[in-house]
Amino acid sequence: MVTFKKTSVLILTSLSIGFFQQPTYSFIPYVYEPKTEILEKTSINIAKTAAQLIQLGQTKEAIRLMLLAVRLKPSDDRLWTLLAEAQIKDNQLKQATQSLAKAKKINPSKASLWFAEGSIALRENKPNIASKALIYGLKLDPQNPDGYFQLGNANLMRLKFRSALKSFEKAVQIKPDFWEALNNQGIALFEMKKENKAVKKWRKVLTINENAEPMLALGAALYQINSNNKECLTLARKALWLNPNYISSEYQKNQLWGEKLRAAARELLENDNLISAVERAIANSD
Repeated sequence: MVTFKKTSVLILTSLSIGFFQQPTYSFIPYVYEPKTEILEKTSINIAKTAAQLIQLGQTKEAIRLMLLAVRLKPSDDRLWTLLAEAQIKDNQLKQATQSLAKAKKINPSKASLWFAEGSIALRENKPNIASKALIYGLKLDPQNPDGYFQLGNANLMRLKFRSALKSFEKAVQIKPDFWEALNNQGIALFEMKKENKAVKKWRKVLTINENAEPMLALGAALYQINSNNKECLTLARKALWLNPNYISSEYQKNQLWGEKLRAAARELLENDNLISAVERAIANSD
């Protein structure tokens, strides 16, 4: 632990005049040791400022402050957690994992720490590690919809579609308007060759949120069922206008689309009636 100490150091020298030597006086340095309450209050104030910086997107400044806060009070898991949050947002995933490990050592029964660890593992493409952390987190907090959602994503990455579907269903049971979980149910169902059920899920998602992802996924599924269905062309045009990045199969893969869904989308986007929409999306995508 690093403390801030105000130390006065006196260097004494001996001076000789003729045959006489001046006596040397030794002083005990004054050391200021702040009280525990002061350190705690200071660290909390620093954390509040860092939290505001995180909200403003100034993550590097927030990290610098939080590194100071945890030095002042390394026994507070909340400070380590906030430091990890800033590091995650700054894409310092290795450092964030280390900060979370410190927090978990202090408070291993805090479910959010395990969920955060799982989330980092997913971003690092480590679904097996993510699954273990998320499952443990759900034992501590079995009614957490985000935990089930992330576990479902881990299972999608592992191509365990039935397990993924169960996790997403659990998330929606707890939070009925959780459109991301509904959307990913559709992904799992499509990979399981249950196209009609996937279509129903994506239609339901669009009643909650008109997002590009379920829109293009629905269009791709409808095109597979009936290539003469003109609705799929309308859906594709609107989806690419909302988010041109979905023109990329790699981008779709990063959103956890499976091979079957990506292939279906590719077939749809090769339709001659979508040439102008595809060209515009290519020009506007990242």
